[in-house]
Amino acid sequence: EVQLVESGGGLVQPGGSLRLSCAASGFTLEGYTMSWVRQAPGKGLEWVSTINRGSTFAVYADSVKGRFIISRDNNKNTLYLQMNSLKPEDSAVYYCRKVDDGFRGQGTQVTVSP
Repeated sequence: EVQLVESGGGLVQPGGSLRLSCAASGFTLEGYTMSWVRQAPGKGLEWVSTINRGSTFAVYADSVKGRFIISRDNNKNTLYLQMNSLKPEDSAVYYCRKVDDGFRGQGTQVTVSP
């Protein structure tokens, strides 16, 4: 069974950092380009970042560029998102997603608040 399990979310103050993880099972992560997307309350799904299979290429939404870093450890079958200088507008449920078919996990909640 293909699974993506996100973790690492939580409550953090503005300016703080969090590192999200996405553990893949049921398939080999290194074969797929992966993304992080997020959804804030009452809003649609927003793309955050994408990384290719060999980690040679990564792109970011303008809203997170310079603050977030996407990475992957194919040996651990895990995708990461390092989030720095967090802002209240970064509050959302964050999902990792397989680019080829859009499959995503259950998400992890990130709340940025004083």
